[in-house]
Amino acid sequence: MRIAVFDTKPYDRQALEAANEKAGHDLVYFEPRLNRETLDLAHDIDAVCPFVNDRLDAAVIEALAAKGVKLITLRCAGYNGVDLAACDRHGIVVTRVPAYSPHAVAEHAFALIMTVVRRIHKAYVRVREMDFSLDGLVGFNLFGKTMGVVGTGRIGQAAIRIARGFGMKVLAFDVYPDPALASELGFDYVPMDELLARCDVVSLHLPLTATTRHLINERTLSIVKPGAVLINTSRGALIDTQALINALKDGRLAGVGLDVYEMEEGVFFENLSENGLQDDQLARLLTFPNALVTSHQGFLTREALANIAETTLGNASLFERGEPLPNRIHA
Repeated sequence: MRIAVFDTKPYDRQALEAANEKAGHDLVYFEPRLNRETLDLAHDIDAVCPFVNDRLDAAVIEALAAKGVKLITLRCAGYNGVDLAACDRHGIVVTRVPAYSPHAVAEHAFALIMTVVRRIHKAYVRVREMDFSLDGLVGFNLFGKTMGVVGTGRIGQAAIRIARGFGMKVLAFDVYPDPALASELGFDYVPMDELLARCDVVSLHLPLTATTRHLINERTLSIVKPGAVLINTSRGALIDTQALINALKDGRLAGVGLDVYEMEEGVFFENLSENGLQDDQLARLLTFPNALVTSHQGFLTREALANIAETTLGNASLFERGEPLPNRIHA
């Protein structure tokens, strides 16, 4: 198949080219994201391969269908940027990578936790400036603390295992609780409000849907345990950014670690060092010394990139051969 791959960086191409040695597709790479302004870049294609922040609304889907595109093979787990109903109307199949490396994301969540809790980012900057003082760097032990895991899918489960390894008690929330899993991994399911009120660390591992958008908001932040740390490596819009800023201003949170941000499109994955940041809310977040933001890099390991590429192209190969598609998404 001839596949137009959008929103590509060097690490994407390297992984895709390695996977394509076996798959044998004709890959055409484009650096811009796929949206209304860029969809005319690709010609004579059978499929498109977008990433997490590409925007495939109804107008884009209609234009792709007019080009003869029959497959959208996402190289990510999230699909909230794709109008699935429009795809159904135009007969376009959508596939994704549902679980590229749960360990990569869960481990990054704990990298954020440890950095925020032990003030590693502040200590690094100080030492680079020959300041070896310790004032303001007091953290707390994770051992014996309670961690709240919101969402017990594969990434949430990996995070629970890590937390248990640290000697933490784990409480979890999921709309589909699994008692057998809780017994196996040694955690308890509780209502969301109870989790927020009792946990020292809260880590989000949920997809973005109409019901999870702004799950963390003014009300839920008001019941968070004082001095808790909030971590988000899932989807930015799970958190109401202005409410988070207010909670940081009021001192309700000891810290926050974000690998995602609700308005990250056009910012994350880009080098803005020459142009400056135009997003006032993100700029305000970055002023808090107890807020740590990374640029959606939770997936960025060699193992995860290889898995993403292999699954993405594997989905295309299955479609081309007319075989069942276990990773297909339906409206």
